[in-house]
Amino acid sequence: MRFKVRSECKHNNASKPSRWVEKSLPLKGIPGTAAVDLSCVWHNLEYMVCTWRPGENASSDTNYTLFYWFDGLKNHKKCSNYSVHQGIFGCIFNLSFPKVTNTYPAISILIRDDSEEIRPVCASKNPTTVVKPATPRQVTLSKINDGIHVEWSQSDTFPKNCLFYEVEYHNGDLDPAPIIKVENTSMSIPSVDPNSKYTFKVRANPKPECYSSKLYSDWSEEKSIGEKTDSTFYVVLIIAIPLIVAVSTIILLVYLKRLKILILPPIPDPREILKRMFGEQNEDSQICAKDDSVNAYDRLIKEEEIHSLILTETPAYANSEEEN
Repeated sequence: MRFKVRSECKHNNASKPSRWVEKSLPLKGIPGTAAVDLSCVWHNLEYMVCTWRPGENASSDTNYTLFYWFDGLKNHKKCSNYSVHQGIFGCIFNLSFPKVTNTYPAISILIRDDSEEIRPVCASKNPTTVVKPATPRQVTLSKINDGIHVEWSQSDTFPKNCLFYEVEYHNGDLDPAPIIKVENTSMSIPSVDPNSKYTFKVRANPKPECYSSKLYSDWSEEKSIGEKTDSTFYVVLIIAIPLIVAVSTIILLVYLKRLKILILPPIPDPREILKRMFGEQNEDSQICAKDDSVNAYDRLIKEEEIHSLILTETPAYANSEEEN
């Protein structure tokens, strides 16, 4: 922070003021430890949610503290409802003013740590630029004649006629979802298909003449009316009919083929008959020839005579005597 001071004569407008005397206060803390990406949203004119990321040089155990104040507040206040999710710090504090109006004082926010090593950061937020309405509640659907009437509740925290609404509805999953802008808390759609299912959801947005915020509320829970024609039966029918026809055709062809065989048996081929006949005769003749040769051999074996041979030898002394 830098300060400049100069003096001038109180009752003499013609005199020249003195020169400026400047004094600077150096920042405390290590560079790169201050909170970054500070973002705040004022929800439904009731409470503010501020989020930020730790500095790149800040240690993992750094505990940031948020203070806030504005004109009309006697003392600064400390936020106590902290949360940390995926490395992002957040804090929620109530922020409301005694009188609901379109103009609000700027909110000053200070984020620092008790340690002198963490550099503090200060920011000023215009609350009218970060207003986010609450999600519309109590959405009701009703059929009137040939149309559909949609109605929902209005937020009590906003001034009257400071919100407009967007209604999105679609008929089936494939139809485009048109969005209709309305300034009231109800609308009607004439001439709808009585055999179709319609789904609606609503969200709110501040009017530019009241607030300069461009934040929409979250979409309300979807509400449906009417009965959607179930296409599952038709899909199954489309798939089943060709399948049944194909199976029936196969069964009929098989049955007709068997019936044809029974009624009109196939005429045998004469060539096959002759081939079988001559083939069997040749085989029989060959078998007979083999049998005859075997029987002849057996007969020869049976007719063969067996004679015994006796060999007689003359002793040596008998020969000598005869020689003598």
